[in-house]
Amino acid sequence: MEGENKVFALLEKYLMGPMGKIASLRFVRAIMAAGMASIPFVIVGSMFLVLNVLPQTFTFLESFFDNTFFRISDLYMLANKATMGILALYFGLVIGYEYTKILAEEEELNLNPLNGALLSLFAFFMTVPELVLKDGTISLVQKIDDNNTIVHGWEMVADGVSRLGAIGIFTAIIMAIVAVQLYRLCVKRNWVIKMPEAVPEGVSRSFTALIPAFLVAFVVLIINGILIALGTDIFKLVAIPFGFVVNLTNSWLGILVVYFILHALWIVGIHGSTIIGGFLTPIWLANMQSNINGANIPFAGEFQNAFVIIGGAGSTLGLCIFIAFLAKSKQLSVLGKASLAPSIFNINEPLIFGLPIVYNPFLAIPFFLAPMVSASIGYWAIKLEIVGAIIAMMPWPTPVGAGAFISTGGDYMAIIVALICAIAAFLIWLPFIKMYDNKLVKQEQGEETLI
Repeated sequence: MEGENKVFALLEKYLMGPMGKIASLRFVRAIMAAGMASIPFVIVGSMFLVLNVLPQTFTFLESFFDNTFFRISDLYMLANKATMGILALYFGLVIGYEYTKILAEEEELNLNPLNGALLSLFAFFMTVPELVLKDGTISLVQKIDDNNTIVHGWEMVADGVSRLGAIGIFTAIIMAIVAVQLYRLCVKRNWVIKMPEAVPEGVSRSFTALIPAFLVAFVVLIINGILIALGTDIFKLVAIPFGFVVNLTNSWLGILVVYFILHALWIVGIHGSTIIGGFLTPIWLANMQSNINGANIPFAGEFQNAFVIIGGAGSTLGLCIFIAFLAKSKQLSVLGKASLAPSIFNINEPLIFGLPIVYNPFLAIPFFLAPMVSASIGYWAIKLEIVGAIIAMMPWPTPVGAGAFISTGGDYMAIIVALICAIAAFLIWLPFIKMYDNKLVKQEQGEETLI
């Protein structure tokens, strides 16, 4: 027991501490808020995409769809283009707003969140057009051929302007942070135009943003100019470090590390799903857009809730069913029955804090191991093309099988793989929960103490 306590102490020191500090950073909290704010829109857009690809799975529907839905697909797919097609705008807008709001509240500055949001979009839009330096002249790229459609610097794809979609998320994040920090600098240094109190608030706010807008314009134009002179731009530059992170999370070992860290945070009492999910949401969404365009990336969309944490963190659906109906301990039986309905919808805080799993050395190993096994099964099923790649976002509480089916655009094999993941996770849990159940039975009978 002393050795296990040392393990928990190490996790608290080297994982909980650093991750807690990172998660408390102001810009990180703003990014996490942007990820959560964008999810409802992505889910709505994804449902229309699923409708559009259903005949690829259920081929008997092709003729029916050709004569019905596909006649108006350009109309209803606007819901998809207005979500996944401009995802970077959602991130830039929300980060600008939330980051400004956080700074205003915590530093007691007269910052207007709406100004911060608009300045962020202003900065981002200035980075979107592609420019090139040639013969001493900077000009907008104009290129129209079989592979490219770039008109006056704006690259067009099926969803609209390419850089406004998922590939622009990371640039939008950086430009929002830059814009809000410049706005903060102006207010702290009192570089703002103050209007009399009698002036309407809307007019006063617009003049307050005037000098910050000039400063943002000058700074972003200088950054653009330097990068163009070096033969690149901020999108290409950002792709280097973020591309490394994306590639790391798209490897099997990378995914195992992600789910180890996520569950290590849970073990020491931190909501790992929220923190890690907040960091990785831009990557999940960018990968999902790549899958829509023909890629085969496992770690995309709601891969986590479709194949990994079935029943909640730790992949506990099978565990919950077992303790509800087969546990000998009265304590576990009551807890299982009370937790069963939430677990079906991937909510298992009652189990995590009721068993408890947090700080419990008897259940720590399966809590780590079960989701890593289910993640491996889901990863290789997609990688080997047994299951189609995830192309749609589903609500995370969707029950096992249904979520995988929707996420993959209606691939019935995804249901089977999701069930295999759930069963494999339960088999990991089984020997540990039986041992824990026996200990609790003895404790209830007064034969021994648990700790």
